[in-house]
Amino acid sequence: MKRKTLRLYLVLISLGLLGIATALVLNAFDRELVFFFSPSEIVAETPAPGRIIRLGGLVETGSVKKLGDGATVSFRVTDLKASTAIAYRGVLPDLFREGQGVVVQGAFNQSGNFVATEVLAKHDENYLPPEVAKALKASGRWQEGAGTLPAPDKTQPSPPAAGQGDAGESQ
Repeated sequence: MKRKTLRLYLVLISLGLLGIATALVLNAFDRELVFFFSPSEIVAETPAPGRIIRLGGLVETGSVKKLGDGATVSFRVTDLKASTAIAYRGVLPDLFREGQGVVVQGAFNQSGNFVATEVLAKHDENYLPPEVAKALKASGRWQEGAGTLPAPDKTQPSPPAAGQGDAGESQ
């Protein structure tokens, strides 16, 4: 076999192996990706049953209900345009309450109900997950400043930034 032919076969085999490796990586990513949806996007196009997604928005006021077994809770998540009913079995985070930002992870079952496996609540009174804030802005009902951190307290002296020395010094 000539050197040129051997080199061509090696290149073709290398490209084939690279293609197989790429296909395996993409297949693994597809199974592990969890997409974020707002309630408006769910109303427009419901994901396939069993597909794990994240759904975010605000917990609709007056929608939280504990079911008979005491461990199952149903509530609605809204982006102020549309809302989606959620069923969750487990302990809710301490910060979970009506009117607050939340992200739930789970899937729609065969009967079209969203069953959450995880509920994530915001971590302080001024934080909304970026995806939730974006969905609320897209709905046109975002109140500027509602999902931002408060301005720093001017009465408390702030420590100097790294490399700046005392706050009163100018450089």
